[in-house]
Amino acid sequence: MNTFEAIYSRRALKHYDSNEVMPEEDLRKLLEAAVQSPTSFNIQHWRFVVVRDQELRRQIRKAGNDQAQITDASVLIVMTADVLAWKKEPQRYWRDAPPEVAKMLVDWMGPFHEGREWLQRDEAMRSIGMASQTIMLAAKALGYDSCPMIGFDLDKVAELIRLPADHVIGPMIAVGKATKPAWPKPGQLPLEEVVIQERF
Repeated sequence: MNTFEAIYSRRALKHYDSNEVMPEEDLRKLLEAAVQSPTSFNIQHWRFVVVRDQELRRQIRKAGNDQAQITDASVLIVMTADVLAWKKEPQRYWRDAPPEVAKMLVDWMGPFHEGREWLQRDEAMRSIGMASQTIMLAAKALGYDSCPMIGFDLDKVAELIRLPADHVIGPMIAVGKATKPAWPKPGQLPLEEVVIQERF
């Protein structure tokens, strides 16, 4: 499947074959694709919590408005990010770059983030968003469907997955084999409404 086919055919599917087991090789492909997503300063804030344990998924479903895809999809990925990743051995993000480039960016990383908690969180959430789309498109290319979800009790799910205090939680993504087709697309806004040329 080419990139445009994956983009246009990706939909949020709600009904999954609960007997379908995703091979480890496919899961690894999804996650390897996810870490190709861009991040500010190459910080790679994302932390992908892969939940396959059925009891834990049942508990998450209770905190997730009883959405069936939480337990029925082959895998559930809780998208989280380390807000303080920018100061945790930042040189490792640039270990393969030319030394002068690595030094410049590592030296700039601290002053750019220090004391700007809103920016730290924003950057972490941006990273989650880009990785989420990569996962869903990669899933489609591998023949799976997916469903991003934010309709859940964030604090409860954070507690269930033991989210560290310096991390944030984003959406969950269910990935598996759908048993029902998606609804027709409800309607995309026209480009004329969402594209601004040069200035508002």
